[in-house]
Amino acid sequence: MPKNKYTIIDNYSVIILPAKALHLPVSVYLITPPFTQLNTPYPATAYLKGFLNTKGISSFQSDLGIEVTLAIFSSKGLRQLFDMIDPEKPDLSENVIRILALKEDYIQTIDNVITFLQGKNPTLAHLISKRDFLPEASRFEQLEDLVWAFGSMGTQDKAKHLATMYLEDLSDLIRETVDEHFGFSRYAEKLARSANKFDELYSALQKNLSYIDQLLISCLEEKVKELAPKLVAISVPFPGNLYAALRCGQWIKKNYPGIKVCMGGGFPNTELRSLSDARVFEFVDYITLDDGEAPIEQLIKNIENNTPVESLKRTFLLQDGVVTYINNGSCSDYKQGQVGTPDYSDFLLNSYINAIEIINPMHSLWSDGRWNKLTMAHGCYWGKCTFCDISLDYIKLYEPLTASLICDRIEEMIAQTGTNGFHFVDEAAPPALMRALALEILRRKLIVSWWTNIRFEKSFTRDLCYLLKASGCIGVSGGLEVASDRLLQLIRKGITVGQVARVNKHFTDAGIMVHAYLMYGFPTQTAQETIDSLEMVRQFFEAGILQSAFWHQFTMTAHSPVGLEPEKFKVKALKAAEISFADNDVEHLDPTGADHSSFAYGLKKSLLNYMHGACIDYPLHRWFDFKTPKPSVAPDHIVKALEQEELISNKPTAKIIFIGHQPQLHIVTKTKKGQSWENAELTFHSRKGTQTIRIGKDEGIWLSELLPKLAISESTTMTRQEIREHYEAAGLPDFELFWDNKPMNSLYKAGLLSL
Repeated sequence: MPKNKYTIIDNYSVIILPAKALHLPVSVYLITPPFTQLNTPYPATAYLKGFLNTKGISSFQSDLGIEVTLAIFSSKGLRQLFDMIDPEKPDLSENVIRILALKEDYIQTIDNVITFLQGKNPTLAHLISKRDFLPEASRFEQLEDLVWAFGSMGTQDKAKHLATMYLEDLSDLIRETVDEHFGFSRYAEKLARSANKFDELYSALQKNLSYIDQLLISCLEEKVKELAPKLVAISVPFPGNLYAALRCGQWIKKNYPGIKVCMGGGFPNTELRSLSDARVFEFVDYITLDDGEAPIEQLIKNIENNTPVESLKRTFLLQDGVVTYINNGSCSDYKQGQVGTPDYSDFLLNSYINAIEIINPMHSLWSDGRWNKLTMAHGCYWGKCTFCDISLDYIKLYEPLTASLICDRIEEMIAQTGTNGFHFVDEAAPPALMRALALEILRRKLIVSWWTNIRFEKSFTRDLCYLLKASGCIGVSGGLEVASDRLLQLIRKGITVGQVARVNKHFTDAGIMVHAYLMYGFPTQTAQETIDSLEMVRQFFEAGILQSAFWHQFTMTAHSPVGLEPEKFKVKALKAAEISFADNDVEHLDPTGADHSSFAYGLKKSLLNYMHGACIDYPLHRWFDFKTPKPSVAPDHIVKALEQEELISNKPTAKIIFIGHQPQLHIVTKTKKGQSWENAELTFHSRKGTQTIRIGKDEGIWLSELLPKLAISESTTMTRQEIREHYEAAGLPDFELFWDNKPMNSLYKAGLLSL
């Protein structure tokens, strides 16, 4: 093999994917390095490209993750992979030996599997589901009962899961034989995670290019040659993107020293704020922090117009061999209404693949389907949770958009991408803005499906959830965290377990899927509280008000209130002796808490069963292989919380809207004991069925005439007080007795909502 680490290995031919025509030359080449998601582009570069469009700055963007993935997982790519592996090597595992024996089956099937996962070959699902088409290795030994897992989900999802396991088998082969760092959603992550020093990562970057590195550089080289950019901007959202990002920068600086390289994104924003190791700048010229619009604009001005380096915004660079941070205070950040619509052009949108790795309803949303990413509001409107990095600008600086502007962007993105599914990537979407957005979607008669992250707060009333559903909301995820009122108060979550239960019921009754983030191991959490938290979660599933959830162990981060003042939370931070590179995760001692890691397996196993409606009545202690305390929570705690009556808002200022169809009015005569009177029957038709109420004749005529005035197409809305005045002006008696009675209270199902 040639010694030059940038030389392609013997007998290796570059695999070039069909690409869109490039617009040459460009000022900025935006890159997302491997690997983030396989089903949809990570949105950071699309946001930046949308901003650069507003400034007339030419740009091109690539998701190198999907390009490298498709280069590997093709018949040509697999044949090259298998040719690199010596089947006589003595230390190969039984699993690899089996895959090598079946290599022709893998090569024969791979192209069809990829087109199936791209949605271009759906009938292959029937063949895959028979379990005699795909070669199967060790991943298939871990398969759950597919009837249990997919009985209600259908052949397509079952086949996607089997095809995903097939790809995972091949990824195991790659890791064992040609690249130990490979992973579909993370690459060399362990080199970047909690790397207080740059030494290990730097050492890895001095080695010859791996098989995956060579594919990456091949894709990169093609684009750089054609685009001839002045600046390459690499977005690094996660630790699993960092190694590949630095490989890209390393190659560019060696082969195109005139091109400047910048790195930004979630990982630098969070972990590189204390950077001092000059070696990092052997791979990049600049590192920017926080919102990227103003920093990248200043960089371009510096590169193209020779503006002084002092004009840079939130940027690290090397000056006289020393890492220097420059932040031009006179340069303001852009408001969210000024940054433009995310631009998804240049991406290979029809080439993304939909995998189902974990049988979890919310994880399926994350990994299955092409979602356009948008943001309702910058930052978090709550901004108080003690485990969260609320000291950083991306969370603490809250700035909402208007519903009208969000809908404008939705319409632009539908026209551009041909996709009407949206994932709003907010820290926590504000309820008031969600309401306004839902109304605007309905006014414009847009057909969209969307989901987002929320806080489980009482603002999510029954009627608001029905409105969100009508606008296309299909799912929400939110932090229940530790299902303990004491710990929720310590976390400053601003919610109670009972409140979360009622909100979840509202969403579930409206037909919106609910996913909960669950946390264990918060400082001072006892074994009793962990078991009680699990019991709360069990009762949520038993009550049918939670469809999906995921446990994760608490991690102390440097920029959270716990990390900044650990003594307030009765824990001791074990700070690294020296931090010259990444600074985020902080090891800590919790002298008053339980042995949190011992609960991990039992919590996750129980949750997997609960999500499938299994073992709901299983004694909690049987999930663990050590002695645990009995739950101190009453077995009907959540049921009682749900029974607490929540009155629909009767505030005079409550907005009343009608999103249904005008009812059919019939006057009917009733006779009893020789007396006759007339009633009004109003029949409401919806897509799901028919609903009829019977009220007094005069009230019925009045209501029939009122409903068109409450339609969202009207320029103004009416409040409860205005409706009351309208009712009384018609000479009708006792508004509260009429409006708050049983027939009227059932009309939320027909679209009469109080907000």
